[in-house]
Amino acid sequence: MNYGQFFNMLPECFLVLALIGVFALDFCYSKNSETRKGFGLTVALLLVAVIGVTVSVLRQGETVTAFGGLYVASPAVGVMKIILAFGTIIVAIMSQSWVETRQRIAGEFYMLILSTLLGMFVMMSSGNFLLFFLGLEMASVPLACMVAFDKNRNSAEGAAKYILVATFSSGVMLFGISFIYAATGTLYFDDVAAQLYAEPLTIMGLVFFFSGLGFKISLVPFHFWTADTYQGAPTPVTGYLSVISKGAAAITLCIILMKVFQPLLEYWDYMLYIVIVLSITVANLFAIRQSELKRFMAFSSISQAGYIMLAVVGNNQLGVAALTYYVLVYIVANMAVFTVINVVERNNNGRTDMAAYNGFYQTNPKLSFLMTLALFSLAGIPPFAGMFSKFFVFMAGVQNGDPMAYFVVFIALVNTVVSLYYYLLIVKAMYITKTDEPLPAFQSDECTKIALGICTAGIALFGVVSCIYEWIASAGL
Repeated sequence: MNYGQFFNMLPECFLVLALIGVFALDFCYSKNSETRKGFGLTVALLLVAVIGVTVSVLRQGETVTAFGGLYVASPAVGVMKIILAFGTIIVAIMSQSWVETRQRIAGEFYMLILSTLLGMFVMMSSGNFLLFFLGLEMASVPLACMVAFDKNRNSAEGAAKYILVATFSSGVMLFGISFIYAATGTLYFDDVAAQLYAEPLTIMGLVFFFSGLGFKISLVPFHFWTADTYQGAPTPVTGYLSVISKGAAAITLCIILMKVFQPLLEYWDYMLYIVIVLSITVANLFAIRQSELKRFMAFSSISQAGYIMLAVVGNNQLGVAALTYYVLVYIVANMAVFTVINVVERNNNGRTDMAAYNGFYQTNPKLSFLMTLALFSLAGIPPFAGMFSKFFVFMAGVQNGDPMAYFVVFIALVNTVVSLYYYLLIVKAMYITKTDEPLPAFQSDECTKIALGICTAGIALFGVVSCIYEWIASAGL
């Protein structure tokens, strides 16, 4: 074996080194009183790993392969790795105050984050269905542990539902992959694409494979686990599930559909139409009925997943760029919301119901304002970044000129109005709804301020700084 090929996997190598470093720091600081110093060093180490991932991706600049095509990293995948690493740092920063209350198991939390991010990187860079499945499982199993991290009834229930559905979806996916292998005799993406043609066996394989990844992205009708898992998981983990995991699965599905299942385009295109319309519409209708904020954001994330997959319908380079840009904007907007939920939960006896935000502006106007900006961005209100991300997704969706695509984009536009209504329910609670006992004023910790500062800057700037989208669009698939 030529071990020099590992230099083509530098982003993954940086994550492995960071994982080893976090383990060493946890071993050194778990038995003494300098735990806060240990947390700070851990986040610093994660930041160094993210910088390493960014530099290594930017230095590659072109598609690289390793181990006979088992590992393939294109510039588009590299850009997504940078974005997901950036989002992971936001999660690590915003979760600092929560982690400090669980000093004995703080190191495990950071190791699980790095482990699942490593699995996502492997999944996105796979050139073979076997490596893809290994990456998927490397990402899913640590996530189940993170969901159960609070060790209470709700957290355990959420983790149980997540792992059971993940197991079932993995079985369905493997069933579909076995059909593809039976039809083509290979698991390598390029070889499968060269030998694939429409027949009942391959079409069933496509359907089963899509169903498995549909679970990871929380697309309807594979979404039933989402609300309970989001509600039961610790809030930082819920934020991580809603953006990082979803982004990795979305770009992976996009790449495999466009590169491997291109000969079956007419079948998966219409399958996507149905799933997108159902995801956006059903999630929006259920979100209106929610009074618990984490469940509310769960259905919001299902709706956002529909918008993300709308970019894939175009089946072109513009769709890949639109999807990646949407994930970037979605990370900063959604993590801003979850950062506010996290700090309110810690200062309000663990409450996450929407009634806890009644009169919130009276006592905490700054947090209310930042929450409003994030919600407006999620709804696609100009001039925030969310409006631009939705615009590019809509443009990518109609790029192929299919009349059915125009209809799906129209449905998505109508649902944007519905989503604005239920996002405004939170704004109404904070600014208009009166209460005799609003949440008392409190001072946010430094890590919360840093996380909110990064997210707010992204919401304000990503839409107007054109070089961000140009950099994403310049990366080829």
